[in-house]
Amino acid sequence: MSQKTKIIEREEVVIRFSGDSGDGMQLTGTQFSDTSALFGNDVATFPDYPAEIRAPQGTVGGVSGFQLHFGHQEIYTPGDFADVLVAMNPAALKANLKWVKPSGTIIVNEDSFTNKNLEKAGYESDPLLDDKLADYNLIKAKVTTLTRECLKDSELDQKSILRSKNMFTLGMVYWMFDRPFEHTEEFIEKKFKKYPAVVDANKKVLRAGYNFAKTIEALPYNYSVAPARIRKGTYRNITGNKATAWGLMAAAERANLELFCGSYPITPATEIFQELAARKDLGVKTFQAEDEIAGICTSIGASFAGNFAVTTTSGPGLALKTEAAGLAVMTELPLVIVNVQRGGPSTGLPTKTEQSDLLQAIHGRSGECPMPVIAASTPSDCFHYAFEAGRIALEHMTPVILLTDGFIANGAEPWRIPKMSELPEIIAPIAKEGDDFLPYAREEKRLSRKWAIPGTKGLEHRIGGLEKMDGDGTVSYVPENHQVMSDIRKRRVELVANNIPELKVKGNEEADVLVVGWGGTYGHLTTAVRELQKEEKSISLAHFNYIFPLPKNTAEVFGRYKKIIVCELNDGQFAEYLRSSFPDTKFEQHNKLMGLPFTVVELKERFNQLLEEK
Repeated sequence: MSQKTKIIEREEVVIRFSGDSGDGMQLTGTQFSDTSALFGNDVATFPDYPAEIRAPQGTVGGVSGFQLHFGHQEIYTPGDFADVLVAMNPAALKANLKWVKPSGTIIVNEDSFTNKNLEKAGYESDPLLDDKLADYNLIKAKVTTLTRECLKDSELDQKSILRSKNMFTLGMVYWMFDRPFEHTEEFIEKKFKKYPAVVDANKKVLRAGYNFAKTIEALPYNYSVAPARIRKGTYRNITGNKATAWGLMAAAERANLELFCGSYPITPATEIFQELAARKDLGVKTFQAEDEIAGICTSIGASFAGNFAVTTTSGPGLALKTEAAGLAVMTELPLVIVNVQRGGPSTGLPTKTEQSDLLQAIHGRSGECPMPVIAASTPSDCFHYAFEAGRIALEHMTPVILLTDGFIANGAEPWRIPKMSELPEIIAPIAKEGDDFLPYAREEKRLSRKWAIPGTKGLEHRIGGLEKMDGDGTVSYVPENHQVMSDIRKRRVELVANNIPELKVKGNEEADVLVVGWGGTYGHLTTAVRELQKEEKSISLAHFNYIFPLPKNTAEVFGRYKKIIVCELNDGQFAEYLRSSFPDTKFEQHNKLMGLPFTVVELKERFNQLLEEK
């Protein structure tokens, strides 16, 4: 370390890595976040990448980014603005400069600021040579040149050498924040074990970047961020999609059932399917169908056969699955439909986040076709709510929709791995040989029918999409029976409210303003409300995970607050649903439709405005 270097202790730091799609920024950010998590920091991440497989190189539209927020205290969001921006080309700088804090550090690959690249990015002049960056700590590094120099004696070709330049910038940032690089070296060794030359090259460039940052005087500070105080246990960094897959597997294990997933790949839900497909060692069966309809239909068939069945999709795929979802409601078979929401409609913004499928999840089927809807809030609690979706589906014999979104699905945070004994047992109402069995006879508490597994002697019965006679399950066109069965299907979902926790409020039980949110907005809403509470503002937060039915105490909670504001990444769907459920309650709204999550700054500004209104 240079004698001029000072060590500055920080509670938290936000870093954003940005470059072309092929610059390895997602991998670079993931390695830094994994290393920080292993170091003991709490971490939240936000990958941001273009929808095109290979977006136009050097253009703002082709920029891929990865933002991470790590700290000594509990972290709820990836951060609004970055303390450090790594920009691999002019387009990355142009796209992300507005997200850098005043006096923040910007590390640029000086070699990429050519006239051609500046023109592609839309610059009229070189920002490294004028005063546009005067308010920042600008660090210009010839990353491309130094990477080539470092590997000039390697056996790799020039294209392969340039692929290593992201490791140079990662090494620089590792030095800035006093991070060990052993974890990344182990990752490189494992990932490229068949290519020893690639392993050696990446490790060499990583250390070269570290040593470069250590010796140059342009980096006057070395930051120290102490480990967080967290509950004891075994942790790993996990994305929301992987946590969802593991939660589904855990539910299958606690129910003592085999897990089946029939799906069709769709962004941003595909990783759940891939993670499940990789776990044949745990007895998971997966089937990649030819389309969304076939995916859910195979899962319904698997459920009929006695498996814990799931299907995964995003908004457009959920629309295609709706007819078959109605079949699952009519047959009263357990099924989990995971919808990882994205920007829409149509193909829309497939790699961006949104919460616009809520009303589709609640109402988007033909006929009166109710099914429970729940939503996860953070990457790590996707595990819990995937498990919960399985529990509700299996114990209540119903299809369940689990909503996540692109923000929490691709984001990552440390997750404490639970012991299986800590998870509740799931008991499905499976009929046994010798039971006095009728296909649509019901137990009194939940109105659920028994699950008759094919091949069980004495449980032969008809099943299908036609209306069933109450009790014996024969096909029925009797008008009065259809009313009875429709009422039962509605009541069965309502009774789920007896098997979910009551709504909890963060903050005072009575306040001037109650902030209401659901799903993946949790981190930003929690942070904004807590910061205002520290300023002694009269504000509380009620965040919903159980959407349909709502927790039983929802009306009582709403009645305690003077003003209620519903915040969501859509045009007001949850607010509309709440108004229909509680017509005597007034709901304010704060909505955003940009393919981006909220920022804490904008939320605080809106909440303060509401607090000041008479």
